[in-house]
Amino acid sequence: MPHSFFRFLFLLTICALNCSSAIPSSAADLSSLGAADWPWWRGPQRNGVADANQKPPLKWSEKENILWKSPVPGRGHGSPIVVGDQVFIAAAEPQEGIQSVLCFDRKSGNQLWQTEVHRGAFPKGNDKSSFASATPACDGQRVFINFLHSGAVYTTALSREGKQLWQVKVTDYVLHQGFPTSPAIYQSLVIVSADNKGTGKIAGLDRATGKTIWQHARPQFPNYASPIILKVNGRDQLLLSGCDLVTSLEPLTGKVLWETKGSTTECVTSPVTDGQSFIVSGGYPKNHVAAIRGDGSGEVIWENSSRVYVPSMQFYKGHLYAVQDAGVAACWNFATGAEIWKGRLGGGFSASPVLVGDQLFAVNESGKTFIFKASPTAFDLIGENQLGDEAMATPTICGSRIYMRVAARINGQRQESLYCIGNKE
Repeated sequence: MPHSFFRFLFLLTICALNCSSAIPSSAADLSSLGAADWPWWRGPQRNGVADANQKPPLKWSEKENILWKSPVPGRGHGSPIVVGDQVFIAAAEPQEGIQSVLCFDRKSGNQLWQTEVHRGAFPKGNDKSSFASATPACDGQRVFINFLHSGAVYTTALSREGKQLWQVKVTDYVLHQGFPTSPAIYQSLVIVSADNKGTGKIAGLDRATGKTIWQHARPQFPNYASPIILKVNGRDQLLLSGCDLVTSLEPLTGKVLWETKGSTTECVTSPVTDGQSFIVSGGYPKNHVAAIRGDGSGEVIWENSSRVYVPSMQFYKGHLYAVQDAGVAACWNFATGAEIWKGRLGGGFSASPVLVGDQLFAVNESGKTFIFKASPTAFDLIGENQLGDEAMATPTICGSRIYMRVAARINGQRQESLYCIGNKE
């Protein structure tokens, strides 16, 4: 064979080796995540939908169907995540000035470790917020968490044994209400955002090293929506709502696919999609729910003035379901925005409803969980369950168990606990 052919093969081999060493195969491998896991904010499909085949209990109390209960220090609003035999949750202890990640045994609830990530006095924030409002994310090998600390937002990677692997300052941060945004994992990246009145930023970081792969400056507005990746109009889109914009990026490269006006300044909720269009909502300076085409045209299909500011919504079989902040459940036609029904639940809501089959589990700020049907026929409330006195975090439902972060006042002292709710055999 010609010498040039062997040279070509040699160069091809060297290129392959260099490419594989630049991005280790383990960096993009998420195969260790299981079907019974809930590895990041809004669950495996990033839409708040749990496996329809599981059977979580419909009835529980402090004395019924509690498999375990473990104390969590301080005050936090981030949800637990579940991977393999471990449960991870972020915590913030205001008096001690400690921000940490805790790990519990999934089966027993025994605390396995607590890793301090930051230490230092907390600034004054909104009384309703916390300094552990982000939900961790796990790629099977590492646990990622975002914290606001000393005027800046940091992303930290821990091993599953609790060892700090790397920490990166994402941006300086001007505190307005709080900092709640959760990391999102996509292929070899962990994606983080920190909108604020100063140097806002969204960035894609290498999961293995923390190196910045891409980044974009953001408008100088406070905003609280986490980055979310959904398949819309036939491709994966990284969607970020708020700052008076809806922005779509290519998740792996950060390339701006399109950007359009169609959102309020401050948003908290994560968008939902039917695959072709998607819904965003906001609460300042106006209340609105809007459907936008996912093809980059920026067309607003419909819009209403409902206040769905903090709890994210749900799509199910052609309809949109929401729990409004003031405690009203609602159902709209996803395509047209026509209201189908409303139903009174009661209490204020910050947690997002989770869908299991055709049942929605929604927890109000007083610790009461309402279970109602995701059906356009009528509002059908099928269960109410009370735990503790306060619940701001969205529940996690996987493996036929419900993991809830709940606080109760005991002898005048507030104590958070992580509950594992399941059918006792």
